[in-house]
Amino acid sequence: MKILMVLTSHDQLGNTGKKTGFWLEEFAAPYYAFKDAGAQLTLASPKGGQPPLDPKSDEPDAQTEATERFRKDSVAQSALASTVLLSSVKADDYDAIFYPGGHGPLWDLAEDKHSIALIEAFYNAGKPVAAVCHAPGVLRHAKSADGQPLVKGKQVTGFTNSEEDAVQLTDVVPFLVEDELKAKGGIFSKGSDWASYVRTDGLLLTGQNPASSQATAEALLAKLK
Repeated sequence: MKILMVLTSHDQLGNTGKKTGFWLEEFAAPYYAFKDAGAQLTLASPKGGQPPLDPKSDEPDAQTEATERFRKDSVAQSALASTVLLSSVKADDYDAIFYPGGHGPLWDLAEDKHSIALIEAFYNAGKPVAAVCHAPGVLRHAKSADGQPLVKGKQVTGFTNSEEDAVQLTDVVPFLVEDELKAKGGIFSKGSDWASYVRTDGLLLTGQNPASSQATAEALLAKLK
């Protein structure tokens, strides 16, 4: 079981002068879910090397069992520090693809031609595509084999407008995940703000927020089994 995890390389939070990147829990929880299930993992990012960590996800109130485990795990830290170039990976080599969120992906991965091509290649080859929190935004330009938006007519979720409003970034992000998935024809649904909520529709698996990271990873593992 080989899983490709794709992380952002983008570290600027719009024009606020603040930093962003990937959200630690959304990487750590799935990473250990996959590792503990015996999966072989490859970590990739558009620029390769160390992906930028959203500093907010490093604050004490954002820590979980998985993030604490990561902090003590030099092997995981080393793997994260040496992500391979996204342009160098091929869908043929993996069984599934997983995107952790954080605000970073809205700027780079959502528009990255290699990422879009990979999503389409995985999906068209009958391999699961999973994304959590802001990462479902990476699906915005992906298309099905018939040329329609990949999410059209499919059950999806992602970081909600009300959650974006709560973190006061509605006017900073390049697009709102909820609005964009709906605009592309996705059947968007959501749970309570900050509670775990996952949608599975065939090969497409999406989670709403950081709390959904573990459940989204488990749903992907169930799909692979």
